[in-house]
Parts: sequence; structure tokens; C-alpha cells
Amino acid sequence: MKIRVGQGFDVHPFCENKSLKLGGIVVEHPFGLKGHSDGDVLLHAIADAILGAIGQQDIGHHFPPGIEETLNIDSRIILKKVRDELDKNGWSICNIDSTIVCEKPKIAPYRDKMSDCIAECLGIAAEQIQVKATTTEKLGFTGRGEGIAALATCLVMKQ
Repeated sequence: MKIRVGQGFDVHPFCENKSLKLGGIVVEHPFGLKGHSDGDVLLHAIADAILGAIGQQDIGHHFPPGIEETLNIDSRIILKKVRDELDKNGWSICNIDSTIVCEKPKIAPYRDKMSDCIAECLGIAAEQIQVKATTTEKLGFTGRGEGIAALATCLVMKQ
């Protein structure tokens, strides 16, 4: 049995006049995340973790910023296309462990919906996905409320 692990990290600053999307769902917050896509840092970190685990180049290679086709793209589409790469190359996801880093909003009320959305995008069980959250105790850009970061690790197995 061949297994591999990948890691992902993403960060985006807050911006006005945009909905906040995290884990594929809209989260109540006065600001959204600035990005070429919808700015969903959690789905971006997960996509990079999966791509790394299967030996593919990062999300920026597969979905380059600055081109019309990826402008405002829904990150659920990105995750589904990453799932297609996973399937095409004969890998399956064992589990995903992720952490959202922010002072606000509180993530706990949204955690289960995020896991369900990620599971649906990847065609796996929600029990295979862990969504956690932490703060930086008001230190750094996330502590000052300037943006959100996310980290993810993915374990895959060759089918």
C-alpha cells in the first residue's frame, strides 16, 4: 500500500463589499476575502495539500491568477477539479486535517457545514475531514483582523 502526505497553506486579506466564504460556505462577517477567486483560504489550503500529496504542482499552476477563466471562480469548483486529478491518478483520500487562523469570525457554528461541503466536493465522508480553528492571540496580521489564514494536511493512498 502506497501512502503520501501533502500540506497546504493560504492567506488572504479582508476586503469590503464581498461575502466571506470559508470551507465552501458563506460565513456571516462584515468583510470578505480579497483574491482573484472567491478567496476561500480553507479550500485553497486543502486543494494545495491534496495536490502536494499526489505529486502535482500547486493550485496557482492549475488555476493561475490573472486570467479571465479563474476570475471570481468558486473555490468549490477548484476543489472538484482537484478531486478529478486525484481520481485520474489513482489516489484516494484517507483524511484531511485543517486549521483556520483568525480572531473573527468564530468558526465553531460553521464547522459541520464546512466539513459537509468539503466532503461533497471531494466525494468522501465528512468524518474524513477535520476543520479546526485557532487565533494568534491578537498577534500578527490575523490577530489585528487584517485577514485569515488556513493550513491543511492531507493523507492519500494509492488505489
